[in-house]
Amino acid sequence: MRSVSVLIVDDFKRWREFARSTLETIPDLFIVAEASPGFEAVQKAGELQPDLVLLDIGLPGLNGLDVALHIGRSCQNSKIVFLNENDAPDIAEEALQLGAAGYVVKSHAGKELIPAIKQALNGGLVV
Repeated sequence: MRSVSVLIVDDFKRWREFARSTLETIPDLFIVAEASPGFEAVQKAGELQPDLVLLDIGLPGLNGLDVALHIGRSCQNSKIVFLNENDAPDIAEEALQLGAAGYVVKSHAGKELIPAIKQALNGGLVV
């Protein structure tokens, strides 16, 4: 696998730490930044053009779905994988309609996050 840059976006510090520690186990994957509010995520994504954005939906300021819209316009090569508390099918469907490559429920992240990221990076779609 080639080197992959990642932006982690979540307003809850412990989830960012969990995501970071989980992703650091994948060779050639590098966390380039973290963001908490949605506006900061849009700004950092525009600057850094990450290959992958791990994105929570419930963000302050600008929710994750709106962030995904902005990132989709400014970072067309970035893959987005949502990491969210809610397992409602309508929210997952909306996230995927915005062009996300995946949607992982936080309660399942321990076993599903790494496979979801690998599949998304290989062009797959994960729910």
